[in-house]
Amino acid sequence: MSAQDRVIPSADGIAASVRASKGKGLPPVHLWNPPFCGDLDMRIARDGTWFYLGTPIGRFELVKLFSSILRKDDDKYYLVTPVEKVGITVEDAPFVATDFDVQGDGQNQVLTFSTHVGDTAVAGADHPIRVERDPKTGEPSPYILVRDNLEALIDRKSFYRLVACGSHFEDWFGVWSSGTFFKIIPSSDLSE
Repeated sequence: MSAQDRVIPSADGIAASVRASKGKGLPPVHLWNPPFCGDLDMRIARDGTWFYLGTPIGRFELVKLFSSILRKDDDKYYLVTPVEKVGITVEDAPFVATDFDVQGDGQNQVLTFSTHVGDTAVAGADHPIRVERDPKTGEPSPYILVRDNLEALIDRKSFYRLVACGSHFEDWFGVWSSGTFFKIIPSSDLSE
């Protein structure tokens, strides 16, 4: 079959395929290697809103289902089922961390993040936090790795709380979680 003959599946078709193959927990998308079927008119906005054909997907259960089959290969995002793989657009990160819990303090602190689609990630060596700064404005964009090469943008209110949990270590201001220090900004860049 040539690339021109391929039929790009619909969102409903992908959802039906996932429901049919879904067991407990997240599907093993990292094990699936189906043929690429083209790009789907699906987009995840920076605020975590999923769109299909330009319209927001209003059903949380459907967004959660699609998020469970999301995979990032190189710099491209795909929805992957056992039989098909379609490209989608992600404006920033596919998930948004909307809250976190803190246990302990100092170097013994543990931060557990929750996303808008129900995933959780305990910040640490396997789930690092990183902060990118806009080169023009200096505005920070904080992220946490949630699973398999997929990050969540930490929302503004959570980032402010995160900063309140921070401390200085080796000339950096950052946060501790699970015995790992995550740099936010050089200590020298903080205004008095």
